[in-house]
Amino acid sequence: MLYPDGKFFSIFTLVSLRYVLLAGLAFLVWYVIRKKKIAFRKIQVRFPSGKDYQREILYSIATMFIFSIIPWLILGNPDIKKHTTWYTDINEHGTVYFWLAFPLMLVMHDTYFYFTHRLMHHPKLFSLMHLVHHKSTNPSPWAAFAFHPLEAVVEIGILVVYLFTIPVMKAHLFFFFLFMMVYNVYGHLGWELYPKHFNRTWLGRWINTSVNHNQHHQYFKGNYGLYFLFWDRLLGTIRSDYDEKYEEVQNRLPAQRNL
Repeated sequence: MLYPDGKFFSIFTLVSLRYVLLAGLAFLVWYVIRKKKIAFRKIQVRFPSGKDYQREILYSIATMFIFSIIPWLILGNPDIKKHTTWYTDINEHGTVYFWLAFPLMLVMHDTYFYFTHRLMHHPKLFSLMHLVHHKSTNPSPWAAFAFHPLEAVVEIGILVVYLFTIPVMKAHLFFFFLFMMVYNVYGHLGWELYPKHFNRTWLGRWINTSVNHNQHHQYFKGNYGLYFLFWDRLLGTIRSDYDEKYEEVQNRLPAQRNL
């Protein structure tokens, strides 16, 4: 996504390596090295099966392919690229806009994700394109991008939105997609990394957590946000037991075993 004039293989290699490194590192630390010591703090204490990991990785590879081909088709084609908002000189829109674009991109993506996510839970669309992701009822870091190809197209659609609505440059896409991958891996990690009582703070009330998204995978309904909880709270789709579950996970003792 960072080399619009480059070859497709270069883009695919970059995107795939980023996914493998981020998801792989998280898996190595939480599911291998520290597994026994912190198992009691796992949101769903049971662990996925080997077949679950294999399925998640295979679908994620397909997702990386789609995540690579879309920017290649748009930014790698001069006839299409000239109609986008892509720019290369920071002075063209100024330093202030350059920095403000990052939070703007997050808010836009969270809004895009919330409504497309809810739409994919419509019965006619769920089995067609979203069921693959929800086969991970107890997700691991590898599940972060385990999408059906149709859902992967929807997910990368945010790039198309950016390229035809707001000015973006290479640095914007680099840091945005890096953050997006990191937060997706965290959301599917299976452990909560935010501190105790964070969900009760003025900031934490509006920030999505791993517990929140894990509940969505476990129960399928509610908690549709990605980075924030604005839309879930405003539209009443946050699970009523979210705060209780967050605190239960954070207050566990080593001897406890909860599902």
